[in-house]
Amino acid sequence: MTATPTIVPHGRLTELAVQVLVASGAAEADARIVAGHLVDANLAGHDSHGIGMLPQYVRAIRRGLLDPRAHAAVEDRGGPVLSVDGRRGFGQLVGREGIAAGTARAASLGLAAVALRGAFHVGRVGAYAEQAAAAGLVSIHFVNVVGHAPLVAPFRGSDRRLMTNPFCVGVPGPGGRIAVLLDFATSRVALGKVREARARGDRVPDGCIIDHRGRPSTDPGALLDEPKGALLPMGEHKGSGLALVCELLGGAVTGGGILSRVPYQDGMIGNNMLSFLLDPAKLPGGAALAEDVEATVAFLKASPPADAELPVLVAGEPEEASRAARRASGIPVAAGVWEDLVAEGKNVGVDVRP
Repeated sequence: MTATPTIVPHGRLTELAVQVLVASGAAEADARIVAGHLVDANLAGHDSHGIGMLPQYVRAIRRGLLDPRAHAAVEDRGGPVLSVDGRRGFGQLVGREGIAAGTARAASLGLAAVALRGAFHVGRVGAYAEQAAAAGLVSIHFVNVVGHAPLVAPFRGSDRRLMTNPFCVGVPGPGGRIAVLLDFATSRVALGKVREARARGDRVPDGCIIDHRGRPSTDPGALLDEPKGALLPMGEHKGSGLALVCELLGGAVTGGGILSRVPYQDGMIGNNMLSFLLDPAKLPGGAALAEDVEATVAFLKASPPADAELPVLVAGEPEEASRAARRASGIPVAAGVWEDLVAEGKNVGVDVRP
């Protein structure tokens, strides 16, 4: 039977996260950035990257894997290139600082390449595309994960060799809003979605995971419990190939390291991210970009739905709909996630209540 979630207003959930982060050693201003990022992921419907990550951050701080006071160190590599050392700080904080530096560089040159390394978990990558879009920039992001044991089987493989390695593209619209936001893990589902399924008492959809013998499974325990199975790549060889590209561009090119060479540490979620920021106004079609985006989206959405109850959507629309619904009715926090949050809050002296 599925356990009943705890419904929490997004403002209250943000304040609870701020309290827990400050009690764990973060400055309040930094805690608000991290908490806002986490809760916005919940609002967008991406619970796997939302408040459920907070207990893991608290434990990582306690183990010395995450420095709650670290900020990004930005190095000018000449021309459009910036190197950003995250210093094992909150990924949501140092990632934001790196993109801010890249935005300034793109404003002057029309293009920036930001090589972020050494960040703790960067969270929902779409947030950085939204940050770039607010400045009128197109952005492309390649992310890899280090310090964590592999999770994803390569195409035709039967054990863990890759990570979920996110890929993201954002296209700006008028007024600083994002018109198209493509943000996905290169695995069929993210690890957090399997954890969320377990926390809710649900099964995992077919075709997402295999057990330790390489057999298909829908039981979250086949992935999460010993002996552990693996996530499957999205799109078979296509997802596996894109994960490889993210590993090399996000990890090798940034200097942050690749999964197979960085030692694993229990509780570690290290991220590296290579971001390209582009000012479309500097390109021949830039002046008509907003009009072309609108026309293309309208053309796609005019397709008659195969299922009348499932209209055609473009990347970013599900998140907009989720935000509207959850701002109005609150964020459902899975029972297992809430219990973990309450326990870690207690460990740092915060009484976590809805």
